[in-house]
Amino acid sequence: MPIRTNRGRAAVYRRLWGWPLRSPRHLMGTLIFLAILVTALGVVLPKVVGKPQAKASPPGPGTTTSMTTTAPGAAAPVPTSNLPTRLSTPLATPTPTTPNADALRVAKQWATAWVNHPAGMTSEQWLAQLKPFTTEEYLPVMSTVEPANIPATKVTGEPVAGTSYPKSVQVTITTDGPKLAITVVSTNAGWRVADYDQAS
Repeated sequence: MPIRTNRGRAAVYRRLWGWPLRSPRHLMGTLIFLAILVTALGVVLPKVVGKPQAKASPPGPGTTTSMTTTAPGAAAPVPTSNLPTRLSTPLATPTPTTPNADALRVAKQWATAWVNHPAGMTSEQWLAQLKPFTTEEYLPVMSTVEPANIPATKVTGEPVAGTSYPKSVQVTITTDGPKLAITVVSTNAGWRVADYDQAS
């Protein structure tokens, strides 16, 4: 029986298996190509095929339906359907009313404290006299005002009510400097100034 050399065996493999086994380099190239192909198919196929989704009847006009998937073993979500997509009636606008006397009084007290800034008064002292008549939210804004820059020293007129609602009143007060446009609002602590502006 003839002894086959390695060269003879390689020739037999080439005839049986073709080009991939011509050399170890070709074999490695083939294996790498197959690995890339399998990986690409694993990524692309799920996206192309996708998962079948449950069909739902289309929602009626003026309703919205929320569909969510639930993990196995988790409690099913509460369906949210038949929710209105818009307000059926417009929001009610406040009804103008007679100006509240306390609101006018607080506006004048606030304006009197605002014009009171004699030489030597610190910003903290000036802010302290405004605090009883100012909302907590508006105090930080007032803390940025420099009292020495206020161009008024006294109130020269009575408060005049402008637009008035049950929870807010626009008040104008004249001083020896600019005219003050003050917004007074009703709070849990009573009427307080929530905003002001200067008008010459």
